[in-house]
Amino acid sequence: MKTPNRIEPLVEEGLVDSVICQLMSGKEAMLYVVQCGEEYRCAKVYKEKQRRNFRHSANYTEGRMFGNRRRTRALQRRSSASRMTPEDAWHSVEVDTLSRLAMAGVQTPRFHNFFEGVLLMELITDSDGNVAPRMNQLTLTAEQARHYHSFLIEQVVRMLCSGIIHGDLSEYNVLLGEQGPVIIDFPQAVHAASNSNAQMLLKRDIHNITAFFSRFAPELAYTDYATEIWSLYQSSRLHWGVNLTGYVATRPKPVNLDSVLQAIGHAARKESAWQRYKRERWTSPRALYC
Repeated sequence: MKTPNRIEPLVEEGLVDSVICQLMSGKEAMLYVVQCGEEYRCAKVYKEKQRRNFRHSANYTEGRMFGNRRRTRALQRRSSASRMTPEDAWHSVEVDTLSRLAMAGVQTPRFHNFFEGVLLMELITDSDGNVAPRMNQLTLTAEQARHYHSFLIEQVVRMLCSGIIHGDLSEYNVLLGEQGPVIIDFPQAVHAASNSNAQMLLKRDIHNITAFFSRFAPELAYTDYATEIWSLYQSSRLHWGVNLTGYVATRPKPVNLDSVLQAIGHAARKESAWQRYKRERWTSPRALYC
């Protein structure tokens, strides 16, 4: 295959020997299988801003830190103090997130290098050595669906314990590799503590994967891990290995009987006054004359 222009600098630097094939074209990047020495790896070439289909980036960039505070403020103002463009910052998020989540034990592709806007990472394969399929391509048994759903909920917890929310998690961003599900695509990842959309994004992530797996195990549709996990996170009780139930106990508020009786009495008095007014209005001599 002819080497794409964006990968040529990596070939010149000796980071890539050859491009084997195009793997896919996503909403924010093109993926290629490349050979690096004796290994096959995945090269992610980010698309230019005007060619990306990813929307609502402001929901994700809020609260992000790019290096130190001074550099972050300079980037936000786009002043000369920052040499990093918004596009560079967007790309670097995935690099930083992959490194951070690897340390937390989250199952993601192993990061190798990032050069000239191209991310080199592990090529996820199945037990036969073929490129791992995405979850949305699979038909699962109920037992498999429950197992994979439980595993991914655990991964979401690990990410949140590291302060990270994927932000676009679904069956399209999970590969089924030889060692189990692998989560991919992190350029839109957010910092939970500094993003006002964090709770909404976490709930959407969990809703997406639950909706998919409930096609095969319908009982999963009645779980509410999102509310449970966020509640534990807010109260600083979320940790790896936390015992989740998928259900949130609601505490019914006691009925204030006095208030109810007062409201009923008030309504009854209004109705009585209205009926009395109508009787007096239509039985008065003037009303009869009219």
